[in-house]
Amino acid sequence: MTESGVRLDNIDEDLIGPMGEYAELLGKLGGEAVRSLTLFGIAATQDFDPRVHVARNVVEVASVDLAFLRSLSLHGARLGKLRIAAPLIMTRDYIEASRDAFPLELMDIGKLHVTVMGDDPFRALTFDEAHVRLQCEREFKALLIGLRQGLLAAAGRDDVLEAVELDAGEGLIRTLRGLLWLAGEREVTSPGELLAAAEKRFERTFGGIRDAMSPSATHDWASFERLYADVEALAGLADAL
Repeated sequence: MTESGVRLDNIDEDLIGPMGEYAELLGKLGGEAVRSLTLFGIAATQDFDPRVHVARNVVEVASVDLAFLRSLSLHGARLGKLRIAAPLIMTRDYIEASRDAFPLELMDIGKLHVTVMGDDPFRALTFDEAHVRLQCEREFKALLIGLRQGLLAAAGRDDVLEAVELDAGEGLIRTLRGLLWLAGEREVTSPGELLAAAEKRFERTFGGIRDAMSPSATHDWASFERLYADVEALAGLADAL
């Protein structure tokens, strides 16, 4: 991939310099085998803040080359200082073949991403409703188990409960997106929009999830109870679908 194929006009200004360096490094190490570079999540928005966020990204390659990955790993400290996360390495065939196994993850990337180098591998993905529903059910039930285990491990300490709640936040948003997709709400993008749409669609306030998404919210036993009740309700909705 040549440097001329890099497009940095649609990303946050704090990422323009780092992503330019990153794209140049990928081209140097991987050459034409590097097909595309895509930012996703908060890194694909103008809300990226290098003080608190890292740029999550997907590097699409022609084929998985362990030597390339090892070479890239040697630059991990440098990329960390640039606030660039270790990439997800995927081939185009892997992306296409994973639509049944990981629909929520691919849907999450596809809904909020920007490809800064190469052709966008996520723009035309489609998903089967049965695959999405099954993963929603599995994810919500796994979250419930994780919350129970986290509560036991916390041993009554609110600071540990806070870490458990915040850790659940990202997975909840991804799974909530899938549940709304099944319900016909397929245009919402940001976490705030997702919560508002879910509350309207399912006629329920998800205060526990809202708190879990906010590091500045109060995280204690009461907020944990609200979060658990929210996840339990969503698991029931997934079952009903």
